[in-house]
Amino acid sequence: MKNILVPTDFSDNCNKAAKLAIEMAALFNAEIHFLHQISTIVNWTKLTKTQEQNYPDTLAEIGIAKSKLRALDKEAESKGLKSRTFLEFVSDEDAIVAHSHNFNHDFIITGSKGIQNGFLKKLLGSNAQKIIRKARVPILVVKEDAVAFPFKNIVFVSDFKEDISNAFEEVDKIAKECNAKIHLLNINTTSDFNSVENGLQPIEEFLKLFPKLENYAMHVYNESTVLGGIEKFEGSNDVDLIAMYTHSRKGFTNVFSKSIAENVTNHSKKPVMTVHL
Repeated sequence: MKNILVPTDFSDNCNKAAKLAIEMAALFNAEIHFLHQISTIVNWTKLTKTQEQNYPDTLAEIGIAKSKLRALDKEAESKGLKSRTFLEFVSDEDAIVAHSHNFNHDFIITGSKGIQNGFLKKLLGSNAQKIIRKARVPILVVKEDAVAFPFKNIVFVSDFKEDISNAFEEVDKIAKECNAKIHLLNINTTSDFNSVENGLQPIEEFLKLFPKLENYAMHVYNESTVLGGIEKFEGSNDVDLIAMYTHSRKGFTNVFSKSIAENVTNHSKKPVMTVHL
């Protein structure tokens, strides 16, 4: 983790995300970029200074945004971090992904209240699959619950039926820096539920790829949905971060399809991280 992007609309959850990003950047000694987007009724970049005066509301919005970006920049720099701020006159997921690609970000942290509101409905609303599919870096979304950092309990959700070692390595890096325990959670959603022993077997096989992993626990839950399994796990265990992986296979509809990852991200109140295979 060397360069973190923080898209923000300055809402409460985005402010929590920015605070988390600063703490994570300090832990990893990473550079941090804060990005805010403003949608204007005209092409703002083509206006002269005189023409800008015809849009006082937009000018006021820009002034407020610049002030809030400066505050985030100063907070990051007070932690000894290298920080940059960006104000863009566009509002869509393609611009976020393009910005991330142009500046070689290797991690994205943002906030959202869920499907109906929060930072850019396009990020986690109807277009959630687009940004998750297009952004090839881990995305961590902060939700309603308070964020406990450094993380102490990270849940990695998988059916452990394919090679997910690259995704797990991203989770393991964070766990090591935080000295966190990783809970490997297999949620069996098939109608013919396996026994717990059968559910543990793929986890045990997977762990052979990480013989040095020590601070972990294995769990198997039989539930009709992945979200239901995660909620049940949360009900009886401490959870600071939920981690899932996704990929772009067409027609792929099991635990790690984009639609299910989006569903978990939208409905969970805990921070959720998705890692693209």
